[in-house]
Amino acid sequence: MSSNQVVMVTGASTGFGRLISEALARKGHTVFATMRDPAVRNAKNASEIRALAGKENLKLEVLELDVTDESSVERAVHACVGQAGRIDVAINNAGYVVIGLEEATTADQVKQIFDTNFLGCVRVNRAVLPHMRKQRSGLLLHVSSGAGRLVFPGFGFYCATKFAMEAMAETYRYELAGLGIESCILEPGAYNTPIFGSLVKAADEARAAGYGATAEIPAKLNAALTTVAGNPQDIADVVLTIVETPAGERQPRYRVGSRMGIDEINALTEKVQGQLLQGLGLAEYTKFVKSAVAGAD
Repeated sequence: MSSNQVVMVTGASTGFGRLISEALARKGHTVFATMRDPAVRNAKNASEIRALAGKENLKLEVLELDVTDESSVERAVHACVGQAGRIDVAINNAGYVVIGLEEATTADQVKQIFDTNFLGCVRVNRAVLPHMRKQRSGLLLHVSSGAGRLVFPGFGFYCATKFAMEAMAETYRYELAGLGIESCILEPGAYNTPIFGSLVKAADEARAAGYGATAEIPAKLNAALTTVAGNPQDIADVVLTIVETPAGERQPRYRVGSRMGIDEINALTEKVQGQLLQGLGLAEYTKFVKSAVAGAD
């Protein structure tokens, strides 16, 4: 594995994506920090990233990428590979939160959050995988959440997108191993990022009116999560460690932050998943994944 990895990060204008991009670039990796509309909507953020790259002589470049637009994703990946010659790591970080009771969340809101949080990953992975398959190496890293394992009332559809992401990412882990490509999941706890300031509220307030005190749960839970939020630099540091871990030695999942039983859920799920594959006559895949990636040409 090359010490200089070529990495593409989605949702890199602020928060985890921004910190991840900067941390990787500072360690000598070639990083493409992608975001929507860097010319207008994210002009300030893009300018700050470019200024940092110039000041510290980093291999850090801003690219336009809207994960809800397949053509935009394809253009960004094409630009990345065209400039760097390859792509080693794709970090699926772009996403947002819809907060509110599920009945008060409209179908259009549900479609939109799945289009970003889940289908955005599908588009990015499909765009980068032909290049990784050609290289017979690569890493798909999916930024999930504790909400990808546990349900938080008032965040139901956000949880649903992360549950879906985790199912996709784990399946990829089995399907891609023979090609030398890894798929891993990062599960952060609550961290102090701009995501808390950009929550989308369930739009059908009339539906929530009949719920009484239950309608107050989303706001109370959000306040509680904000209070215990940690330093998001922790996530960037863990991502750096994952990226620099040799192929075949990476864990399927990484939980960072308050534990909340997530480690126990992950351990039990891995055990049951192995039993399922064994029952289906596919027991060799539980051992095949790591050995295949480590031994790929």
